[in-house]
Amino acid sequence: MAIALVDADLVAFRCAATVQEYEPLDIAVYRVDVLMRQILEATESEQYKAFLTGRGNFRKIINTKYKANRKDKEPPFYLQDCREYLIKEWNAVVSEGIEADDLLGIEQTDETVVCSLDKDLLMIPGVHFNWNKVEYTHVDQLLGLRTFYKQMLIGDRSDNIFGVDKIGPVKAAKAIDHLETEQEMFDTVLALYDDEYSRFIMNAQCLWIMQNEGETWAHRSQGLRLTSVFRQELEKELEFMKSLKDDTLTAQSTMKSATSGSPTNGMETEPLDSNETIQTL
Repeated sequence: MAIALVDADLVAFRCAATVQEYEPLDIAVYRVDVLMRQILEATESEQYKAFLTGRGNFRKIINTKYKANRKDKEPPFYLQDCREYLIKEWNAVVSEGIEADDLLGIEQTDETVVCSLDKDLLMIPGVHFNWNKVEYTHVDQLLGLRTFYKQMLIGDRSDNIFGVDKIGPVKAAKAIDHLETEQEMFDTVLALYDDEYSRFIMNAQCLWIMQNEGETWAHRSQGLRLTSVFRQELEKELEFMKSLKDDTLTAQSTMKSATSGSPTNGMETEPLDSNETIQTL
């Protein structure tokens, strides 16, 4: 049986968002319990690791506008309570310097399944489970790279990252999906960036989800065939990354897998009531 790697950021947000300020906190944390149990039961996982994003995201140092568009948006009233509940009762690990997404990527192996609704995570090779659709997706190395380079073209407006003007999912797929090597994808996307090297590198650093501890896109890209000018820009980025504090890129992911049937979640994993469905949360 696979170990479930749970995107606890999404669990906390979605459960908190279903409860109004005037309603009891108990409703929100109950829904956290229900959703977590549903994920574990749907994936037939007896072990899990849950991850939350913490402080000091290095992406916000590289790009000061990263997720700046979210500052004025009011979070769900019980969001922090749900996060704290996941930490206390479900042993959720809080990242430091990186995002929960990175911990999901670092922890993914042949024996795990990433449980999330976030399409960006599909750049991570391995098995993925969408708990809304109750659907598995198997991602190989090539498909993961295509997902990343298409994201480089499209950008991510929700994170305030702008790709190439007038390129959406359809045009991005047409440009990337027939390519068979990362070098081809890199060359194609860089050309469409009109050789804006620094912006390309900044976006790549923000969009790439780590799959090895401490390895950003800039670190892993050195195996590509690069022009001397691009390599100079890349070396500047790598020097900047070195200048960051030692713990900025340290993944806090050393916890042992917790068991879903343990008292850590406050209840045993008895069968759900028929009206407790994943889709309702």
